[in-house]
Amino acid sequence: MRKARVAAVLTWIYAAAFGIPAIPVSIFLLQNGYLPMFMDLFPMYAGPWDGLRSWAFVALLMVFLAVVLAASWAAWLAWRGRRSGLVLGLALLPAEAVFWVGFDLPFPWLFGVARGLLYAFALMSLRQRPKGRLADDTKG
Repeated sequence: MRKARVAAVLTWIYAAAFGIPAIPVSIFLLQNGYLPMFMDLFPMYAGPWDGLRSWAFVALLMVFLAVVLAASWAAWLAWRGRRSGLVLGLALLPAEAVFWVGFDLPFPWLFGVARGLLYAFALMSLRQRPKGRLADDTKG
């Protein structure tokens, strides 16, 4: 289950770096009418969806946050050795990828590929275990 735990940690880092900032970015956008700059380099979350009205863009940011929170919950389940966490973590990746494109986020792709591979390898290793050991591993 080490692969699942590494994937979980990557998920939490990604959530902290890209999911949580959706809240202050949304507040800034609603107050000022434009996206904040990241270290005076580029506007945060700017991408193809940047031209939408502020309220629509904020709604998309909040949906993205909800998806990232669901991925974080899946990571917690995976950390605990639950097969459901691995499956949910894999299932959420395509939904997350839609937001990565819409917000033009380059680094989550790297996290996503790593997480996907680690979750898949962890899932395959669960299938290879004898049934008695799997039942013992998921208790408590």
